[in-house]
Amino acid sequence: MISIVTISMNQGRLLPTAVDSVLAQRDVDLEYVIVDAGSTDGSREYLATLHDPRVKLVLEPDQGPADGLNKGVRSTTGAVVGYLNADDLYLVDALREVDNFFRTNPSVDVVYGDGWIIDGEARVRRHFEATPWGLRRYLYGGVNVLQQSTFFRRSAFDRTSGFNSHNVTCWDGELLVDLALAGARFRRVRADWSAFRLHAEGISGSGRLEAQYHQDRQRFVARAIGRDAHVADGVLALSARTEKLLRAPGYALRRLKSRSAGGGLVERGPNGYVIRASRAG
Repeated sequence: MISIVTISMNQGRLLPTAVDSVLAQRDVDLEYVIVDAGSTDGSREYLATLHDPRVKLVLEPDQGPADGLNKGVRSTTGAVVGYLNADDLYLVDALREVDNFFRTNPSVDVVYGDGWIIDGEARVRRHFEATPWGLRRYLYGGVNVLQQSTFFRRSAFDRTSGFNSHNVTCWDGELLVDLALAGARFRRVRADWSAFRLHAEGISGSGRLEAQYHQDRQRFVARAIGRDAHVADGVLALSARTEKLLRAPGYALRRLKSRSAGGGLVERGPNGYVIRASRAG
């Protein structure tokens, strides 16, 4: 079984699309946990209309997004877990592909794929290409991982302390580091599994927590490498980014084309959400 967790707090405008993208997934044993800490925008009323037996609601206060995710993940029963923001969505058959991957790769604990960056109106901004994993490279900015296209074995999560509830901006990145430090084995695959919204209402799109993001990231990087930031880290970061380009031939050109092309729209097809008429990538 694959368990998906969504935390939602006053995301009523976009939440139904996220939920629909999960429940539209075909040919997979699915459990869907939705955590709402106390929305007042109609989200609770919408959630009350969900009568799908695959849906489990956790309606209780929490200490922020990371704490809500911990509550959600610890409520799951599936062997594989993913988590989707209330304003993002999965593309058609993503979870079937993830399920097949874990079934045929029993030694892998974490898998992550590619996806699309879209705006608040579901217009495509660019393609997101993930790059091969390496903990050192990740710590120094040399690995691209799309959270929405990332999935892990519950057993690997249980070897960590879970999401850090004190991290208010990049709890997903800190979890990846903790998974790696706990011995999890990672794999990147070339497959488009999700669409990530950048919009003014979201944390990433608004930029309002940029300073806090750098503080949160510096803290867990320092913990992972065993020391505070040093002037030599600039050289290590340059090396990591250079290695990223070497490990993903053609990446720089594909990224440039993706940024300059644009176009396209995420639409609901008969079997789930797809990218229509996109020139990106």
